[in-house]
Amino acid sequence: MDWNAFAERWCADWNSHDLDRVLEHFADDVVFTSPIAASLLPETGGRLAGKAALRVYWEEGLRRIPDLHFTIERIFGGIDTLVIQYRNQKGASVSEVLRFENGKVVRGDGTYAVGADNPAGIRS
Repeated sequence: MDWNAFAERWCADWNSHDLDRVLEHFADDVVFTSPIAASLLPETGGRLAGKAALRVYWEEGLRRIPDLHFTIERIFGGIDTLVIQYRNQKGASVSEVLRFENGKVVRGDGTYAVGADNPAGIRS
C-alpha cells in the first residue's frame, strides 16, 4: 500500500468535510477509540464500533467544529499500520494510528499530545 498516497487522500477527504468520503477508508466492523469521542459522546467511553457509530461521532464533531482542518506533519508506515501525525485547526498535535486489513482500516486510535499546553485539552 502506498502510505503517502493514502495519507494525502485521507487528509483531503477530512478537509472536504465529506463523511462519505472519509468513511470509505474504513471497514464496516471498524473499532475506533478517541478521548474526544469520550468527551463528545460520554456513553461510548471513547470506543466506537462500526461505521454507523463513527458517522454519529464525526457528524457531531463536524457540527461542533465547522472550521475543522488538518495539516499532515509526518507519516509513519509499518507492515499493516499507518500513523498520521497532523495538526488540527487549533494547532493541536494529533496522531491517528490506523491498522489495515484488505486495504481498509479495521482499527483506529486517535491520540493527542498530553499536557496543559495542548489545545485539545487532553491532560496527563
